[in-house]
Amino acid sequence: MISTPVSGLFPDSDSLIPRFREAGDVTLDLFHRDGRVEDCWLGLDPHEFELFWRLAAHPGKRLTHRQLLLDGWSIALEPQTNSVAVRIVRLQAKLERVGLHRMIASHPEGGYVLHAPPGPGSFRLARPIEA
Repeated sequence: MISTPVSGLFPDSDSLIPRFREAGDVTLDLFHRDGRVEDCWLGLDPHEFELFWRLAAHPGKRLTHRQLLLDGWSIALEPQTNSVAVRIVRLQAKLERVGLHRMIASHPEGGYVLHAPPGPGSFRLARPIEA
């Protein structure tokens, strides 16, 4: 997939924001703020997309609740809610429809990790789970 650079939006910046981010079999699309596997859109809500985008930026790395809250919600202090956990469970349910729910896992030391292989195909089941 070819990523079109976003030029002119941030004229004072030397870095460009990619439109797409690959996470194994999932292609995250910043323009649509959704993810897809082949031609199947996942239907992510804005917070689910932000969490997935952030996790996909650092596959295999543990990200804490605080890091995810700061990036996904711009909240510096961790509230006494389980909002990140709820969004992760919803995201996993959407990934389960395409057989990829194991991509995002809880980390034993807290937080979450995205297990995304370098290329597509490693996580796919032979066929999606029937609902």
